[in-house]
Amino acid sequence: METETPATRSTPATREPGGQGKTGTRSRRTGMIWLLVLLAVLIALGWWLQRQLREQGSEQTRVLETRLDQLARSNEQLRRDLESLRSRDADAKAINQGIREELLAYNERSRALEDAVANLAEQHLGHRDAMALDEAEFILQLAGERLALFRDANGALAAYRLADSALAAAEDPLFANVRQTIAAEMRALEEAKPVQVRASLDALVELGAGLHGLPLKKTIATPDAGKRPLSRWREILGRFVRINDDSTAPQLSTRNDELNRSLIAVDVHIAETMLLARDEPGFKAALARVRGGVANAFDPDDARVQATMATLDRLAAMPMAPALPQLGSALGELRNLRTTRALSRPIPAPIPNQGATP
Repeated sequence: METETPATRSTPATREPGGQGKTGTRSRRTGMIWLLVLLAVLIALGWWLQRQLREQGSEQTRVLETRLDQLARSNEQLRRDLESLRSRDADAKAINQGIREELLAYNERSRALEDAVANLAEQHLGHRDAMALDEAEFILQLAGERLALFRDANGALAAYRLADSALAAAEDPLFANVRQTIAAEMRALEEAKPVQVRASLDALVELGAGLHGLPLKKTIATPDAGKRPLSRWREILGRFVRINDDSTAPQLSTRNDELNRSLIAVDVHIAETMLLARDEPGFKAALARVRGGVANAFDPDDARVQATMATLDRLAAMPMAPALPQLGSALGELRNLRTTRALSRPIPAPIPNQGATP
């Protein structure tokens, strides 16, 4: 703020020197007063400005202090939240650690369960294979014994089919070679024509069962003995010796018929035995005896007798089936493989006695 000083009036040149000194002194006093006033105004202005600045500084200080308090409270809240988050993080880490340990324990248990299930499955498969092998071995042995004792190629072939199906259920591919041997022996049995032998046996059985229904030969009527002329020597001998012909007696004729039928039936059974034994000469001879007995004992004009004769001729003309094969290769191979497999298995470790003291 500038103060204007009053313009000094120009004194006329005609003033006296004494008056000029008083006027200069007065003007200096006035200047000093104005200077003092100006200095006081400046001091007041400075004080006012300083007060304004102080008030503004205190206001800003209060605002800054308020902001600092808010920041402190926010910082404290953040610190509390951070502590809470740290606590939660620690809890979460502990929970995660527990879950991880439980998961590892579950993994261990699951692996143990898988191992146990695998062991059970292996044992189940081993037991199933053992049962299948036992069944196959028993059936093969039964087939060989039946063929050796009864010459039953059909029964042996059916048994071999059952043994092959039992081995097919085994999981071990090691026994595939045994199945190939079984297939070869089955082909050998089929080449022995068991169906033809069975048909011949069925025909002989039917023929033996029909013997009781065949009619006998008609007896030729003999002339009456009273009508024939007796010679002189016969009359003389007739006084001392009497000869009677009992061929027409009913009891004796019945006995002869039953005897003939029985003899023919015996020859039929002999023919069956020779057929099973693959004895072609014996089979042909038995059929020849049966044919001769039927021709001598029964009526050749009857249709049933003619059918029986035709059956006998057909059986006699039929070629004998080839000899039965020698079985046992598949059974021996199966037993050898089972023995080798049993020897190759490791011996299980003995279970330690938990009750024993160290």
